[in-house]
Amino acid sequence: MEAERAKRIKELQKEKDVVILAHYYVDGAVQEIADYVGDSFYLSKVATKVPQKTILFAGVTFMGESAKILNPDKTVVMADECADCPMAHMITADRIAEVRAEYEDLAVVCYVNSTAEIKAVSDVCVTSSNAVKVVSNIPQKNIFFVPDNNLGRYVAEKLPEKHFIFHDGFCHVHKSIHAAELQAAKDACPDALVLTHPECTADVVAMSDFVGSTSEIIDFATQSNCKKFIICTEMGVFFELQQKNPDKKFYSVGHRQFCPNMKKVTIDKVEQVLEKLGSGELEEITLSDEILTRAAKPLQRMLELAK
Repeated sequence: MEAERAKRIKELQKEKDVVILAHYYVDGAVQEIADYVGDSFYLSKVATKVPQKTILFAGVTFMGESAKILNPDKTVVMADECADCPMAHMITADRIAEVRAEYEDLAVVCYVNSTAEIKAVSDVCVTSSNAVKVVSNIPQKNIFFVPDNNLGRYVAEKLPEKHFIFHDGFCHVHKSIHAAELQAAKDACPDALVLTHPECTADVVAMSDFVGSTSEIIDFATQSNCKKFIICTEMGVFFELQQKNPDKKFYSVGHRQFCPNMKKVTIDKVEQVLEKLGSGELEEITLSDEILTRAAKPLQRMLELAK
């Protein structure tokens, strides 16, 4: 049945000229049939290079918006149009305007996990894998890092020469990974290395052996001689970790490492979206010309500064 479904999906993709991009946090069955799987930075680069006229994004809304901003002439649809990222809505354009009025020599650094409207009023975007490099290349001394507080503080520690203004946004999945639970996991498996996403809180980061984006966590585990790892990020990443490392063991910290929005994306919905494409029944990602133009600048600047 699964083989038949995968075959049908590939047939529909070819017929309708569609590429499927999937984030590491979606269900493993979706990752398995996607053309490209990765973290936000990788997928943002891929979106600018794929030849297909339609992008089907298996992820959350801000990812589809970013693909549309970078490919305004392409059709972008979501595998689930209700899959959204709460953190993306934790900052407002009004708050950014207030901080701009307060500080001179300021750069608004916008985590890619944000809405198109916020990108449009920012100076540069970053992802968890390129944030340190991008911010280090920005000439401004004052950095307003939005919306994620934890990633902002992680970057600030690496760049003491900059002055950071933090916002209070957060990822509920990473924030729910607590130091006490991590310590219990370490006690239960003392020979395991702890690999952590920088959206986690500072106390969890301090207890870790490696801190990096989802793709960097996968690369570290794959290249390491260690056989056991405690993973402090969303559990969707376990699919790729196990695919690349069948001889290694991966442990979560607790049951909270689960993003309900990412898990809205299923292989059933991917197939349904492909079936409906061209029927007029689907809601495409649409943005005004003004937002497309203004939001493209910080994304393009990110791609340039992260080289």
